[in-house]
Amino acid sequence: MIAAVTRREDPRTLAGCRAAIDRVDAALATLLERRAALAGMVQSLKPVGGFAGRDMERERLLVAAMARRAPTLGETRLAPIMNAVIEAGLHLAEERRRPAGS
Repeated sequence: MIAAVTRREDPRTLAGCRAAIDRVDAALATLLERRAALAGMVQSLKPVGGFAGRDMERERLLVAAMARRAPTLGETRLAPIMNAVIEAGLHLAEERRRPAGS
C-alpha cells in the first residue's frame, strides 16, 4: 500500500487527483492506526504516561526530522499536525486504559 502511494503520479483530471488523494488518505489512515498502537505501547512503558509524560524535546526533534523529509511543509506546518496525531494517540491510550463502564 505504501509503495503505491509513494510513487510519483501526475493525474490530469479532477477525478484522477481525487483518486490519488484517496489512495494517500488510505495509507495515512493505516499508518496513523499503527502509530497510535505503538504510542500506546510506549505509554505502558513510561514511568509517567499520558499527557503528563509528554517529552516536548522529543516531539520537537520528531517534527524537525519530518520537516527534513517534507521540506515544502516545514516545521511550522508539521508541528500542529504532529501535535494532533500525538494527542489523538494519547487520548486513545487513556480510553483503552480505563476500565469498562467508567
